[in-house]
Amino acid sequence: MSFRLGLTGSIGMGKSTTAQLFAEEGCAVWDADAAVHKLYAQGGAAIAPIGALWPEAIVDGAVSRAVLKEIIGADATALPRIEQIVHPLVAQDRADFGAGNGAAITVFDIPLLFETGGEAAMDAVACVFVAPEVQRERVLARGTMTEAQFAQILAKQMPIDQKRRRADYEIETDTLDHARAQVQDVLKDIRQRLGDA
Repeated sequence: MSFRLGLTGSIGMGKSTTAQLFAEEGCAVWDADAAVHKLYAQGGAAIAPIGALWPEAIVDGAVSRAVLKEIIGADATALPRIEQIVHPLVAQDRADFGAGNGAAITVFDIPLLFETGGEAAMDAVACVFVAPEVQRERVLARGTMTEAQFAQILAKQMPIDQKRRRADYEIETDTLDHARAQVQDVLKDIRQRLGDA
């Protein structure tokens, strides 16, 4: 069975880039955000149950994230109801991927790993981090959200210091080369652990 490494961090910390580095080192990588995109896309498993509750959220045969955002903004009960639909589907997708990829080490890229208790299903957790000012700079440079939206997302996420304390490994993403070296160190340690087991 594949070693399950949870990869987490906060928005703008370089998690996607780090996941890519793990993939380059031969790990299988499952991405929670990509799984949700697949569930919302045409033919996705979330379309029928979300459409049953909010028909207006289905646009051109797919779930519109923009419309969902408006629904969530207008109705405080919407998000937990959406999560009740989406979380089990995502968990199933993750389980299917974990069972069927054949890699010695599988990395599960899950932004809200600790917030959802997902670390219990992992053999170890790596947390990516960077200085708060670098994080802020990266997120705002994308041009996809305002300072207020960024603050709102941060408020929903566990503080990065807490995540770092709870993780087995920490990866600082200040530079690509530094991040790559740390990814290689993490994998070296895991491979030693697998060899000793």
